[in-house]
Amino acid sequence: MDQYQAQHIGVAMAGMMGIFLFIALIILAFIVFLFWRIFVKAGLAGPLSLLVILWPIGLIVDLCILAFAQWNVVPAPPAYGTMPPNYPPPYPPVPPPPPSQPPQL
Repeated sequence: MDQYQAQHIGVAMAGMMGIFLFIALIILAFIVFLFWRIFVKAGLAGPLSLLVILWPIGLIVDLCILAFAQWNVVPAPPAYGTMPPNYPPPYPPVPPPPPSQPPQL
């Protein structure tokens, strides 16, 4: 391989590395955004999601925080016009009580 080919291969590799770095930054920003939303919905501080930038230790720390933290979530009210849940009777069914006998004289 001559000097001309080596120079072109080096330029191509540098261009590809720039594209790969740009794509990696976009993916990392998307992951931070997702974790930010999860932390906010869990009632925790959103900036904890920035720990993901310290890949992979930060990801493990974030997952441990989400797994073991108390989630301060208010349950959603039921939708308007919905019926309460109708659960089936327990199985096996309970037999009916025996009929009472009239007193004998």
